[in-house]
Amino acid sequence: MNRISDAIVDLHKMDMEAGKCGWLQGIHPLPKLFVTLIFILLTVSFGKYDLPGVLKMGIYLIILFVLGDISVKLLLKRMKAVLLLVCLVGIANPFFDREVMFRLGTVTVTGGMVSAVTLMFKGIFAVSASYLLMVTTSMEDICYALRKMHMPKMFVTVLMLVYRYMILFLKEIQRMTDAYTLRAPGQKGVHYKVWGTMVGQLLLRSMDRAQNVYDSMTLRGYNGEFHLRCKKRAGGSDYLYVFVWSMVLVCVRMI
Repeated sequence: MNRISDAIVDLHKMDMEAGKCGWLQGIHPLPKLFVTLIFILLTVSFGKYDLPGVLKMGIYLIILFVLGDISVKLLLKRMKAVLLLVCLVGIANPFFDREVMFRLGTVTVTGGMVSAVTLMFKGIFAVSASYLLMVTTSMEDICYALRKMHMPKMFVTVLMLVYRYMILFLKEIQRMTDAYTLRAPGQKGVHYKVWGTMVGQLLLRSMDRAQNVYDSMTLRGYNGEFHLRCKKRAGGSDYLYVFVWSMVLVCVRMI
């Protein structure tokens, strides 16, 4: 229950951080999204043994964390589950790739170890770049940028609605767990025998809430697409942001 409350508070805080006045928050969302995609694509394009090349891409994250005054500690706290999953993706590599690459004293470093660490940093950098985009840009602005990049309107609509009603979904889970706790005061957590019932009830409630939301949208003239507008127009500093970071990232990738 405390974890659900913390998740709701974190979502509210991220919305507040994205809306505050700052240098990074003031940049047009389309350049920020474009640069983030370039960074992720260039980062994952490195070879599986090119660990130094991947680490060089961290200059982008370091500069933006400093200029945007964004806490790395909060990143680790909020994204720890995703980061842990990313780190576990390549954990089996050392068992399959045992070719010796070099030795550090008495320690033998195999190709599997290097590829596992490289894959881990690729995932960490990609998650960190996405987090930077989310805490400096509201979801409405991100969806606006996606539509400007000609992403399918159905995908953009689903993304925005999922994010917008995620808090309601978490509150519904909290309400159900509170009701269960009141009926089983001496029990720690939810018993596994009622997991299926709880999930089924949550599905039915979600479907009812989704139908109510859709009915409200249609009554207000919804015709299959949200007409999103950005709060500001792109200026010279926004084009300069794209140009400078594109040149820097490409140079780091090629050199």
